Amino acid sequence: MEESQLRRLYDEHITAPEAPSPIAVRDWVDVLLELMFHQLVRSRPASLQDFRRRWEANHAALLDLLGSVRPQLPKEPGAVGEEFARHLPDLREALLEDADAIYKGDPAAVDHDEVIRSYPGFLAIAIYRVAHSLYRQGVPIIPRALTEYAHARTGVDIHPGATIGRRFCIDHGTGIVVGETTEIGDNVKIYQGVTLGALSVSKERARTKRHPTVEDDVVIYAGSTILGGDTVVGRGSVIGGNVWLLQSVPPGSRVHYAPGSVVAEG
Repeated sequence: MEESQLRRLYDEHITAPEAPSPIAVRDWVDVLLELMFHQLVRSRPASLQDFRRRWEANHAALLDLLGSVRPQLPKEPGAVGEEFARHLPDLREALLEDADAIYKGDPAAVDHDEVIRSYPGFLAIAIYRVAHSLYRQGVPIIPRALTEYAHARTGVDIHPGATIGRRFCIDHGTGIVVGETTEIGDNVKIYQGVTLGALSVSKERARTKRHPTVEDDVVIYAGSTILGGDTVVGRGSVIGGNVWLLQSVPPGSRVHYAPGSVVAEG
């Protein structure tokens, strides 16, 4: 590389604003999930004191990450970290409910331990819920880095701004996309290749409701695409595979693909 090119790259490095390393974000969430779920731990704690030390080190790592975006935070890193820590018991309970929903929704699942230890759908949901907790506090960059890490590992792309209810079941997972303003209720199950997306990608609409609402107790089968901020999938509906849906359907609908059309049956 020529000296002038090397100098230009060097100048970009030293003048760039401080930002969290994606590797540091990845390492932090990996350890957090290990601490929350014994099924994921690489080495057992030697004692309660050792376990407490690991928790404190992980919290300190979070504060370091938050410190790297401090000018963009709505409050001090310590306050954000404390709020996140207070939310962790409920977050863990929500994830245990997700694991139970996946276990009950997949006949091939042997037990809850297998789901937590090896299912990509559970990992994607776990990292999303961690990211969403930080996103709700106005933390920049870090939530998106978390969900893109989950995307790379699992093939599931959930924006941290999406709102997802309890007992969420992802089956298989690969190719799922859930957009920023998506709202998903409780007891929803989605299969691989589902897109909950926007009709418009215009920057002018960035702060509007662009993605669909999926009410409670809905099942969406593989390959379906549901688009638009005004689109509501009513409670208890079943969306069949490969459906392209741009309009709302009432509660209890059965929607399936037919050549040349989409058929909705109430």
